[in-house]
Amino acid sequence: MKSRTFDLPPRGLSKDRVVVQTGVLPGRYVDARRIGRGGMGEILLAEDNELGRKVAVKLLDERFARDEGFRRRFRREALSAARLSGHPHVVTIFDVGEWHGRPFIVMEYLPGGTLAERARTGNVPRDQALLWLGEAAAALDAAHAEGIVHRDVKPANLLLDARDELQMADFGIARLADDSTGAMTAAGTVLGTAGYLAPEQARGEEATPASDRYALGVVAYELLTGGRPFERGSATAEAAAHIHEQVPPASERGVGLPQRVDDVFEHALAKDPSRRYRSAAEFLEALQTALNTPTESTHILPASPAPPTASRRRAWSPVPVVAGVLLAGLLAGILVAAVTTRGEDPQGGTEAEQVTITQVETREGTTVEEVVTTTVDAAPPPGQGEGGEGLSVEEAVALTDEATARLEEGDWEDALRLMEQALPPLQGTYSNDFRYEAYAEYNIGKALAESGRCDEALPHLERSEDLQGERGPITSAKEICS
Repeated sequence: MKSRTFDLPPRGLSKDRVVVQTGVLPGRYVDARRIGRGGMGEILLAEDNELGRKVAVKLLDERFARDEGFRRRFRREALSAARLSGHPHVVTIFDVGEWHGRPFIVMEYLPGGTLAERARTGNVPRDQALLWLGEAAAALDAAHAEGIVHRDVKPANLLLDARDELQMADFGIARLADDSTGAMTAAGTVLGTAGYLAPEQARGEEATPASDRYALGVVAYELLTGGRPFERGSATAEAAAHIHEQVPPASERGVGLPQRVDDVFEHALAKDPSRRYRSAAEFLEALQTALNTPTESTHILPASPAPPTASRRRAWSPVPVVAGVLLAGLLAGILVAAVTTRGEDPQGGTEAEQVTITQVETREGTTVEEVVTTTVDAAPPPGQGEGGEGLSVEEAVALTDEATARLEEGDWEDALRLMEQALPPLQGTYSNDFRYEAYAEYNIGKALAESGRCDEALPHLERSEDLQGERGPITSAKEICS
């Protein structure tokens, strides 16, 4: 495959150098320029010579194209999206095919960017936010009527056309709910984006239409308040908050929302899927009513305040939460909360760290909680690299979580930089109750493999496998080097 570069990208595209690829698509699609990456491949902007229009093309990565399972999943994406192409708020599919062994999907190109990009430019006017949310709700309800669960509803997958109308894109991890050929993903695999994960998804359970509606509720909260409800410093901590934390009142975010919206968001973001709104349209109607109903003046006689009920309690836990959910599927259904304390080591008087783990695991429908305290040396192990000096185990855990997010984004260099700092303090700490050493070994091995440094990658991947046993993501990372 030949390529050349342009220093100046077209308007609306990344400021990075734009790679123009030739020979990767049939002859009718010319001037193919990479404008982004998805979970399974790259996104190209091309010119359709036959119809004289710009199109967006999702092209499956070569390493995935060699795997029949990935090819089948990619074709399933095309089928799911094509069934919805006639809807005004779903991105239209023009063509599906395969070229030189690499499957591709040709879609309409929307020049307005994403809702995520638009939200970053400043506050979105409330009326405009409600309009976009209504269009997203219509797309979701249409998908659910066809038996399709999107599973990754977020602002980056909500695109805007030239008229600023919203269309939902990337059914890349969607699955037909009525599929009779078996599940496309293994039980316990977490698919989605941490900031918008429904609690059941964060636990590695089956995603349903109620999960999509939960994610839409998070998007609405973000558009109206300027921030996600459970925003945290790491992806895994945010996933844990979706499971354990009460919904923070949107009316207390300082943007002038009435208290009536708090009840709407509690309903939309209920932990129990059965308590959520029955459709996306129902949620939007409730939200619009709460925002548009005039406030009435009420006179209340003084009274002693009643204690808050469990459903309305607003207190947040002061303990930092670290969720042991690796979005790459390394851990299914288990979350850990860690708090580090320092004290004297009774054996020798040297400082030690105690890491208290609260493990929550669902076993055959029953939730089991265990609290385990593990003591590890505070001092870094011998041979620790310079970048990891002085890091505590808790800090190393946070860096590992951050590196996991970088891996999800395909930023191998940044993930590797973080893991070179995080791995040394975690070496020798592995136990069934504290598995971050295995996660760290996987992360650094994955980053090295994706960077083409296979000789360095394989020892880390094998060490991760030695610690926690065989895992699908480890096997996939090894296959990159095969």
